[in-house]
Amino acid sequence: MRRTITLAVSLGLCAALTAALPATADTPDAPSARATAAEETAEAVWLDARTVAWPRAEGTASARLLAPAQGAEKRAAEQIRPGPGTRQLRLTAGKLTAAQAKRFPHLAAYDAWRVDARDRHLAADALRGRLVAQQRAADGTVTTATAVQTAGVLDDLYAGAAQRRALGVTFDRAGRPTLSVWAPTARRVALDLDGRTVPMRRDAASGVWSVEGERGWKDREYAYDVTVYAPEAGRTVTNTVTDPYSVALTTDSRRSLVTDLDDPKLAPPGWKNLRKPTAVPLRDAQIQELHVRDFSASDPTNAHPGTYRAFTDRDSDGARHLRRLADAGTTHVHLLPVFDIATIPEKDAKSPDCDLPALPADSERQQECVTASAAEDAYNWGYDPLHYTVPEGSYATDPEGAGRTREFREMVGALNRDGLGVVMDVVYNHTAASGQADTSVLDRIVPGYYQRLLADGSVADSTCCAGTAPENAMMGRLVVDSVVTWAKQYKVDGFRFDLMGHHPKANMVAVRKALDALTPARDGVDGKRIILYGEGWTFGEVADDARFVQASQANMAGTGIATFSDRARDAVRGGGPFDEDPGVQGFASGLYTDPNDSPANGTRAEQRARLLHYQDLIKVGLTGNLAGYRFTDSTGRRTTGAGVDYNGAPAGYAERPGDALAYADAHDNETLFDALAFKLPAGTRAADRARMQILAMATATLSQGPALSQAGTDRLRSKSLDRNSYDSGDWFNALHWDCRQGNGFGRGLPPAADNQDKWEYAGPLLTTVSVGCAEIEASAAAHRDLLTLRVTEPAFSLRSTAEVQRALSFPLSGPDETPGVLTMRLGDLVVVLNATPDTQDQRLTSATGTRYALHPVQARGADPVVKDSAHDRRTGTFTVPPRTVAVFRAG
Repeated sequence: MRRTITLAVSLGLCAALTAALPATADTPDAPSARATAAEETAEAVWLDARTVAWPRAEGTASARLLAPAQGAEKRAAEQIRPGPGTRQLRLTAGKLTAAQAKRFPHLAAYDAWRVDARDRHLAADALRGRLVAQQRAADGTVTTATAVQTAGVLDDLYAGAAQRRALGVTFDRAGRPTLSVWAPTARRVALDLDGRTVPMRRDAASGVWSVEGERGWKDREYAYDVTVYAPEAGRTVTNTVTDPYSVALTTDSRRSLVTDLDDPKLAPPGWKNLRKPTAVPLRDAQIQELHVRDFSASDPTNAHPGTYRAFTDRDSDGARHLRRLADAGTTHVHLLPVFDIATIPEKDAKSPDCDLPALPADSERQQECVTASAAEDAYNWGYDPLHYTVPEGSYATDPEGAGRTREFREMVGALNRDGLGVVMDVVYNHTAASGQADTSVLDRIVPGYYQRLLADGSVADSTCCAGTAPENAMMGRLVVDSVVTWAKQYKVDGFRFDLMGHHPKANMVAVRKALDALTPARDGVDGKRIILYGEGWTFGEVADDARFVQASQANMAGTGIATFSDRARDAVRGGGPFDEDPGVQGFASGLYTDPNDSPANGTRAEQRARLLHYQDLIKVGLTGNLAGYRFTDSTGRRTTGAGVDYNGAPAGYAERPGDALAYADAHDNETLFDALAFKLPAGTRAADRARMQILAMATATLSQGPALSQAGTDRLRSKSLDRNSYDSGDWFNALHWDCRQGNGFGRGLPPAADNQDKWEYAGPLLTTVSVGCAEIEASAAAHRDLLTLRVTEPAFSLRSTAEVQRALSFPLSGPDETPGVLTMRLGDLVVVLNATPDTQDQRLTSATGTRYALHPVQARGADPVVKDSAHDRRTGTFTVPPRTVAVFRAG
């Protein structure tokens, strides 16, 4: 499968993180030790107490595991020998069982080595230090040696008991805290409480270390001193590390805090009895994707720019806009990551040292200035998690302590009172760093467990950064526990999972089950109303269910958890996110009907054929991406949604409406306006650009199932053609609620790192393309009309494939359909999407004799052009103006 949008973003992010995050250990000689350890692979995989999976080397007669004494830790793996203090576990050749091969499919072809029954009692102790595996010839010569991957055996020995133990900070009824951390391989764990060392006790069954405290510990700073063998350092180290179950932190995440989230002083007024917006099923969710800083950092009407509290400024331009969207039918605001982020300074952030507004629209200087301060400014999308269950401090008015908890709750309350649910974008698929890096938390407590390891023992980074392994029990549990905490303690209304395909399906189903168990009486929230969706892309080391059944698009169908559908998105925009020439056109960008001069679009015949195929992809999208929906495609062939090709995969994969989430743009890649700027003919009028934008958004808004749009897309939002603005600062990312400030276009050439190869296309556009208040306000109003229309008509909220099959059809689909025009019949509605620059007539013989009129919402709405749409009752012909989406209703 091709790599998708978020992956491209992540690769840029990974490079930045690698440069920004130094790895340190606890003594000066760490660099040389790490260099030695880096040469050692870990090719043996200890699956459970009985079995090691490891390919057998030629000439091997026997094998063993060795846990050397601490003094022998630095020896090469092949040089370690049994002796005083070194434990030996003998191995006998065998085969993986069917159950083991199913549990570890990527290891199914490996040889199995059985741990001698006489030595199994040594396993727990052997795992608390360096571990090597050796294969030997009959004469005792070592044929191959390696370090050992141990996540499987740790789960086998400890996970059952550990799953029943509370982790992090818990308080008893008397207000006394207990602190607990899972560290089964540690030799010692102590609590560092305000600089004082407090011993902790290890539970042998679970591997959990804990200590009971006093009431006076509340709100004090702490960390754990974990003495553990660190493969990256090549020796035993003592890491002082924050709590992976932290719920509060000091500034810049230096220390955890013994905080009780039930403390009344952390609850803003009205929090306990907060009235939630009317719940909607996932299939009806209409979602605005929004970054906290983008919302308000450049809004002069907001008293708390760039913070959680900005959402409480009800008279700001941004808040007014969100309320208008809520009144029209938007149900949720999806916040880009707001958990603790590794790469944003929480105080004293820098700003670009340039007069940016004074620079020319096509200048290189803006991006130079923004890039120069990017590592130290207050901006990042935040896909670099540090602590999963603490609000990010840079968005608080004061990042020190638990005040950020109160302000986050104020934000949720403000949005809820405006009728909007709050969705959190969560990133459990990777960490900001691994090994001994300063911003590595999990891997410095249980090395090699929380991160997913490749065949050689290196950390998988296909997600961009250090991948996690939610297939391992305690990482999977961390995901569930964190989500439940956000749901209960912050009353979050939904979660969007970044790169969800890198999670097992079972992990996501466990999240859904845990949320469903939350009740208002016991937990203060109704977990069943919380919506879940995510990116179901399949790539990297987990692709095609290589390691487990993935939470991928097709696999998640029917689970109640939606996945982003890229099928119609690509058809609407044209091409793909990685085209060498950004001028490749699509349905809403003029392919065939309003061609540009890009040779990448092919001949006229090729354009026509591709456009008609795109129309089939959009038809499938309008059904909710249903796999089993039957219809006639543009060639006249009877097929199903699954029978339409999308880059070699089935276009339709959903079991029912709500399984697929429709969208035309999101934070990744160019905004919709910028994509259309690249693709529409250079001379396209501003008003026509705006109309094509709304038509593109309508393919998602008027589909079955949920839909998402990037905040500001309805206002023609631009990022000055930046395709990867994750670290491009407020200058390129800010939302402009006052149309007199423009839409963000022409703010200089976008940052070179991800865009320089497109500067030859971007430069001329930045000085010639423009829109003004007329187009921006008209676009926003037309989008609100379509939202209102959608929520007004029950036909857009069908529950099953059978209902969609009965109610929805494409009566003009076939070899004679009009390129650039889609006509959909939905109950007593007829929807016509005319993407062409000409007025179009669509004759439906089945509509002859029936009176159809433009839907009342559009008839009295903001768009004067759509009001010229008409239906001739005698011939059944629907007439629709250029670049217009028109909805007609019978009666």
